[in-house]
Amino acid sequence: PVDVVRSIRTTSTGPGGQSVNTTYSAIKLHHEPTGMIVSCQDQKSSHKNLEKALKVLRSRLYEMELAKKMEADSEKRKSMVSSGDRSAKIRTYNYSQGRVTDHRINLTLYDLDNIINGDIQKIIDELQLVDNTEKLKMTDEGL
Repeated sequence: PVDVVRSIRTTSTGPGGQSVNTTYSAIKLHHEPTGMIVSCQDQKSSHKNLEKALKVLRSRLYEMELAKKMEADSEKRKSMVSSGDRSAKIRTYNYSQGRVTDHRINLTLYDLDNIINGDIQKIIDELQLVDNTEKLKMTDEGL
């Protein structure tokens, strides 16, 4: 959008004689949402300087958004990965009592023989129930 970037034509600075002070070919762009300022005075034409300044501004904004996305992905990945220590148990199988405990959802079933033989639908149903409940809580908080 035009109102997001403000363009200012100005004189160049530095060595170059009197033409530096009289030719308004340098461009300074101000990206208002981020406060980022890009200036370009490499070319003798203000159109070429504007084109180059816009490219630089686009690349800096892209790098900034990419860094934000990578940081968010990194945080999401860290939250998904367990610490790996012994206290981070998922499930306990107690053969002497015929008990299975899923520590993530605090579910205890006294049906170890059937679960070992592959009848795990009870565990799957409870995990789905807890997952759906968490998703509903997240959508309610978002509204």
